[in-house]
Amino acid sequence: MADSPSKILKENIWYSNPVFIQILGICSTLAVTNNLINTVIMTVGLMFVTGFTNVTVSLLKNLIPRKVRMIVQTLIIAFYVIIVDILLRAYLPDVSKALGPYVGLIITNCIIMGRAEAFAQSNGPLLSFWDGITSGLGYMWVLMIIAFVRELLGFGTLFGMSVLPEGFTHWTIMVMAPSAFFLLGTFIWISKTIMLKNEGGRK
Repeated sequence: MADSPSKILKENIWYSNPVFIQILGICSTLAVTNNLINTVIMTVGLMFVTGFTNVTVSLLKNLIPRKVRMIVQTLIIAFYVIIVDILLRAYLPDVSKALGPYVGLIITNCIIMGRAEAFAQSNGPLLSFWDGITSGLGYMWVLMIIAFVRELLGFGTLFGMSVLPEGFTHWTIMVMAPSAFFLLGTFIWISKTIMLKNEGGRK
């Protein structure tokens, strides 16, 4: 029996979070989280691709030969990534330029293929869409927290707007990829500690 929507939400947001539990999508976590605007665009793009990839795979799963299913899934993912890239170039050219090759690299994000293979292959299109969207949300909120800290301390801004006093000394390391690595490690440590203390509450 398929999981309920509420259980899927809890799993993807917290208990099986793709970033700090499954450790997926780490490249973009390191690359784009020094700016909240870029992080929002990237994570919304991933939500779109994951959700619609899941729907498409779920609808076509009985028509795709098993031996070539991963190749077909990759083509489906590429199709939706191209749509995201075209939309960004048309409507948000500055953001598209700032993100550079990272939009195209959504296709390599293991979260998308993982959800298509683990969920969409064995569930209906509506639940599969919900799983894709909530997986994207789980990815999004973790990256947003990391981006909040990095942009605030690295640039003294939030969403590009200055929020700290002029005399504040910017932490140069926060705009560099290693800071995302250390922040993610700290986040994983804190979240796992909370889970271990409250593991009885899940039952």
